[in-house]
Amino acid sequence: MNALFTLLDSLLGFYALLLIISVIMSWLVAFGVINTQQQFVRSVLHFLHAVTEPALRPIRRFLPNMGGVDISPIILWFVIYALRILLKHDIAPLFGVHVY
Repeated sequence: MNALFTLLDSLLGFYALLLIISVIMSWLVAFGVINTQQQFVRSVLHFLHAVTEPALRPIRRFLPNMGGVDISPIILWFVIYALRILLKHDIAPLFGVHVY
């Protein structure tokens, strides 16, 4: 059971990292730092968009229009952070796992 909670925590942490990389890449594209005409950059952007957009889309539906500022990644990052805390301190002890 310890391995399961470690795996879940690691997956949530990895998804949060992908979310941060996605935000940074979108900034780099917006400011013209990286060239989206390159195949590798385009494939990385497509992968990050495919991975993060399904989780960001429902959050964006509830947010008001903020004039081009997208705070949905911040909200999703806080949700992931809260899930990791909840998993470690509340859910894992229910199954007898106190440290992972």
